[in-house]
Amino acid sequence: MSDSLPIRIGLIGGGNIARAHLRGYAALGDQVRIAAIADADPQTLAQRTEQTGAAGYPDFPQLIGSPEVDAVDICLPHHLHRDAIVAAAEAGKHILCEKPLCLTAQEAKDVRAAVRSSGVTLMCAHNKLFLPTVAKAKEVIDSGALGTVYEVRTTDAFLNDFDPSTMGWRAHAATSGGGEYIDTGYHPTYLLMHLSGGKPAQAFAMMSTHRLKFMEGEDSAQVLVRFDNGSVGQLATSWAYPAAPGTERFSVVGDKGSLSADATTLRVKLREEEAERVYTYRPTDPFAAEIAAFVDCLTSGKRPVHTEEEGIAVLGIILAAYESAKTGRAEEVLPL
Repeated sequence: MSDSLPIRIGLIGGGNIARAHLRGYAALGDQVRIAAIADADPQTLAQRTEQTGAAGYPDFPQLIGSPEVDAVDICLPHHLHRDAIVAAAEAGKHILCEKPLCLTAQEAKDVRAAVRSSGVTLMCAHNKLFLPTVAKAKEVIDSGALGTVYEVRTTDAFLNDFDPSTMGWRAHAATSGGGEYIDTGYHPTYLLMHLSGGKPAQAFAMMSTHRLKFMEGEDSAQVLVRFDNGSVGQLATSWAYPAAPGTERFSVVGDKGSLSADATTLRVKLREEEAERVYTYRPTDPFAAEIAAFVDCLTSGKRPVHTEEEGIAVLGIILAAYESAKTGRAEEVLPL
């Protein structure tokens, strides 16, 4: 691909998550330049353009049309992702998109078609994949050390202090796509799939609203996923409560051993070895690592860890889980 340096980034959406993305770009120095920012809120736009020195646009179509932009970073509310992705792809801009990739089966078809026909690179902003514990766990699994993977568990739960005055678009299913599960719960879902090594086949879910009763969607979810390689995934996610002390962020069990991890420590126990292997890492900014990986893909032509195909597969799990919560049955993860 070998886009010339610096890669000129157009940031679409200057809200809270954009702060983390901008930190990542700043860490790359001369490799990238924030060339343009689009935001519908004049105050936010003024703040971000002052911060970066970038050109400002009141809407993303104007930014996408700029010849001074090589790639876009989409940090918009969920319901706007599809339109921004399709417009960027049709304009020949490479794309980093915050989760979720999109919200419906039709939107998934639109995204896939636009990206394939344009030949641009799309990377899903699945930042948890860039935690050192996750990267090492995937290395151990792919080496065959755990043997056949039987079970994967992931957890992402915390006490959210949203109230009706601060929750904004996330309080409404039409703009969020659901509730907590398609938002924070999206992270343990793609992590579950990544560690399982399989494609999702079935999902069974229970959704709950324990505390944030003013929102339209759930504030908590428990989901089971069966993958085509026979492994079964189990996740718990919530805005209503933090995970109990000692709860692992993720764990994997295979016929030859197991592993488990918190934010900075990975423990691997193989049945043929008496002692467990312990890998400890310094706290890492996964957003910075994600941004660095995106830029590396643009300059090297390397495939992102998760492209639109993995993003669409994760959406398939989520849609099946929401359907399961309605029917009370395990539902097929339909091809999108």
